[in-house]
Amino acid sequence: MTVRAGLACCAMAVSLTGCTQWVDGSALRALSEPPYHPPGIVDVDQIMLTQAQMQAITGGGQDLTIIPTMDGKSPVDIESLADSVPRDCRFVFADTDTFSTYVVDFHKTSFQYPARRALISEGAAAYRDDATARQTFNTLSTTVHRCADGSMGSYLVGEVNTDTDSLHMRPGRCGRDYRLKASVLVEVTFCAFPESVPEIVMANIVNKIPG
Repeated sequence: MTVRAGLACCAMAVSLTGCTQWVDGSALRALSEPPYHPPGIVDVDQIMLTQAQMQAITGGGQDLTIIPTMDGKSPVDIESLADSVPRDCRFVFADTDTFSTYVVDFHKTSFQYPARRALISEGAAAYRDDATARQTFNTLSTTVHRCADGSMGSYLVGEVNTDTDSLHMRPGRCGRDYRLKASVLVEVTFCAFPESVPEIVMANIVNKIPG
């Protein structure tokens, strides 16, 4: 199992808490990433929390570190895992199924806290307008409920709660939270942290979104 695949279940907060590999180092932004940002689109880098903020919120301090290779500006699909689950559950391992292909700006960062065998990630996708973001959220919500009703639902998404602008999944000791605000869809996933931690992370990100 590669490090990328081995960590996918945890960084995306599915209920595979035994599927972890703790690694050393820090992630680097790809030098090939363009500095250009489309006008009129929310700059997701400006709403994401810094590593220092995440360290403070989680209580992990310097022991909470970015997982190498899991700090990226492009949605990632792990096809080998996505193909192993029912079609409606692919989003667990495929960012393009979660956020759609209409993303204009994107950033996701995953952190590890080895002392507690805990992981948490923050991600945000910006779209060209509010309507596209709303359509993406509604499609995701429908997909999640279909996954929950399927044969692997209890394992992959667990208990599901939704309202007009938020979506929560609780598979085991892990969780996935989504929040829609204006033209941005925010994702916070976690394993082995108390509920208050992802709630604070989500609130801080959403408060930075204009509109």
